[in-house]
Amino acid sequence: MATNRRILSIDVMRGLTLFLMLFVNDLYTPGVPKWLVHTEANFDGMGLADWVFPGFLFMVGLSIPFAFAAREKKNESSIQLLVHILTRTISLLIIGVFMINASESYNAELTGMSKTWWVVLGYISVFLIWNKYATDSKISYLKYLGIALLLYLAFIFRGGSLEEPRYIEQGWWGILGLIGWGYFTAALCYFFLKDKLVETGLLWLVFLGLNCLSELGLSTFLNPLKPVFGVILSGNVPLIVISGLIIGMLLKQLKGEPARFLKIIIFIGIGSLILAYVLHNWFIISKIKATPSWGMLCTGISILLFAALYYIIDVKKKSRLFSPFKPAGQNSLTTYLAPDIIYYLLWSLPFQVLFYKQDENAFLAVAGSLVWAFSMIGVAALLSKINIRLKL
Repeated sequence: MATNRRILSIDVMRGLTLFLMLFVNDLYTPGVPKWLVHTEANFDGMGLADWVFPGFLFMVGLSIPFAFAAREKKNESSIQLLVHILTRTISLLIIGVFMINASESYNAELTGMSKTWWVVLGYISVFLIWNKYATDSKISYLKYLGIALLLYLAFIFRGGSLEEPRYIEQGWWGILGLIGWGYFTAALCYFFLKDKLVETGLLWLVFLGLNCLSELGLSTFLNPLKPVFGVILSGNVPLIVISGLIIGMLLKQLKGEPARFLKIIIFIGIGSLILAYVLHNWFIISKIKATPSWGMLCTGISILLFAALYYIIDVKKKSRLFSPFKPAGQNSLTTYLAPDIIYYLLWSLPFQVLFYKQDENAFLAVAGSLVWAFSMIGVAALLSKINIRLKL
């Protein structure tokens, strides 16, 4: 296999996780089988929805070595790389906090604007700010309009009640915020350690230890730092992302030796599942609690799934079956955010459009969500063709 050939399985698996994220997020929970949806916090087990997000986190880490290599080919300096890491992290945190405040505490009466308009305008500002404009684009100034609009929306935002109004706040970081902190940790790891597998593996052990200490209630000495750095100090998110980083480092180093690469990662994947089984003696499998047993189980699944996709797509060159997921993987943020705009616009209509959301027919509920997910990755592909593509 040519060593300069793009690894399509990376795009496909990232797109597949996004597709499944759209699917499980759209499911009408009361009307579908429990194995498809999130399990409750204290339940020992997991459904499909409990793997999807860590699957995406795993791919965030796996992509880092190749993203860095692409920037190095452009002769970017170490300072430029560091600025990029910080900018991307802060951007994800900002969008994550915006989404959480919009969904959890918005008060239309106190804000003076309907929730639909506030949210839609907020997403429009996000697209204006972080759209990937062409180098010579005459409309790139629209990002400044987006910044002004987002600041205005943040200024007028009010949540809570008349007696206890609340302003924009960081209650938790949201899904994109978790991705941001995971990316920040793994990217800094790779920035300083480069392709040193042993040192990266030792850092992985540190985060596994932090995850265990957190779940055992033995990390209270870190409490002063947790309001800001809690995602990192809890260990779980960095553990999963750095797991992906290690597989990405191996893929980069063994790109010309696919058979050897597959043998190594299959061994690691099976080892992850065994470690999950061992950790299960002390920790339940729970996404909500972010237990180390859950993290390692999801990591093992992600590694073995990527091994299968890599073998089919990049070794055997059979990628046609997975072609619908590739555009979503190449436009991940657009694919994730664009459906929210459509949701809010549909919810504002005086009639029900998403008719499949009901608890009488499980087949209709599942089929409807599958159609929705395929439609949304199609929307993202269409937006990309008209040069609307978010890039952090």
